[in-house]
Amino acid sequence: MTDAHYGVRMFNKILIANRGEIAVRIIRACKEMGIRTLAVYSQADREALHTRFADGAICIGPARSADSYLNITSIISSMEVADAEAVHPGYGFLAENAGFAEACEKCGIKFIGPTSALMRLMGNKVQAKKTAEELGIPVLPWSNKGVADEKEAHEVSKKIGFPLLIKAAAGGGGRGMKLVHTQAALSSAFNMARMEALSAFGDGEIFIERFCELPRHIEIQVMADEHGNVIHLGERECSIQRRHQKILEESPSTAVDAKLRQKMGEAAVKLCKGIGYTNAGTVEFLLDKNKSFYFMEMNTRIQVEHPVTELVTGTDLLKEQIRVAAGHKLELRQKDVRFKGHSIECRINAEDPKTFVPSPGKITELITPGGPGVRLDSAIYCGYTVPPYYDNLLAKLIVHAETREDAIARMTRALEEFHIAGIKTNIPLHLKIMKDHDFIAGNTDIDFLSRFT
Repeated sequence: MTDAHYGVRMFNKILIANRGEIAVRIIRACKEMGIRTLAVYSQADREALHTRFADGAICIGPARSADSYLNITSIISSMEVADAEAVHPGYGFLAENAGFAEACEKCGIKFIGPTSALMRLMGNKVQAKKTAEELGIPVLPWSNKGVADEKEAHEVSKKIGFPLLIKAAAGGGGRGMKLVHTQAALSSAFNMARMEALSAFGDGEIFIERFCELPRHIEIQVMADEHGNVIHLGERECSIQRRHQKILEESPSTAVDAKLRQKMGEAAVKLCKGIGYTNAGTVEFLLDKNKSFYFMEMNTRIQVEHPVTELVTGTDLLKEQIRVAAGHKLELRQKDVRFKGHSIECRINAEDPKTFVPSPGKITELITPGGPGVRLDSAIYCGYTVPPYYDNLLAKLIVHAETREDAIARMTRALEEFHIAGIKTNIPLHLKIMKDHDFIAGNTDIDFLSRFT
């Protein structure tokens, strides 16, 4: 088929290898592009919204993720049976699984994302940091390679000093990560981190880097086509986290001015060009109190928080992903990227707002917010039963306004309208954040939530 906007060849059918709000988001983008969609679902998701919105749906296994959404054989078989030309992995599950991308490549199915080789390169934090350093992108002082044993860990610590972080090369979500303040605590922390990494990721490789105290977590959205063109679409402030899991994001960051944005954006683009990156990605940095930034990692997929970038730049990142994967050149050049207003995203989770204990169950009443500048990315409905098997993200509430002050006021109003009965949610926590003096002043860092709660 032909994409009316570009006047060239486009996919006929795309399989969405995911669930929840991101699956619905991808389906909506495809429908607007005239592309047919195929949903996959577990037995627990038989009544899920993405199965209703797609043009077709195939059950790929039992509720357990390993038997369904992580079952590469079942997903590949579904694509072949349904004649899907491409697969969009969303985020989570198989989105950064190089083995899945490689299986798609071998079967002649287009994986909407980077190549499996690039995913392997940037998925290993040691290789990613080495690559960034070789390209002249700032990194924190570190071990320069994986650390083999306790003896080497102590030698490294003498070079980079304390406090330091021990991190898993294949890690994510804070697993395999230990903060160490003294030589005496180093050996036990090293062994614990290695065992945790091996258990969580099947890879016990560990590296060490200098700890950056009270930094901000700033990420740069990039988009690259298969013709060597790369652009960045500004930054997202992602410092409000619990156990390294983001809860609230916004764009632009109150800590980043135009000059710093240009520097960080240029570093992100330089990294992408240096490795030949394609499709959407996010280059993540730590920003210290002196406004120095350091490469942390790269996420080789679309991010949960992509909507705030879409709203401040007017760019549909999902559609761009699909067009780039189909071989189109980026129409947007860096000089054409404009930033307008301020956007905030609150992740609405099924959990107790005080204890953070998950709260699966049936939604007995649902009232959703609306009005100017309000967007809700969601896959829930009244009567829907939130399953206990997956991530507890229910929806993403996003607002856009001319100023940050207006965005906070708009988000507060939208959160007050949002009512979900039958289960507990973290909406009260978000309302509390919106009214916090430090948040209103833009004084946030990665420890904000631990002090706040």
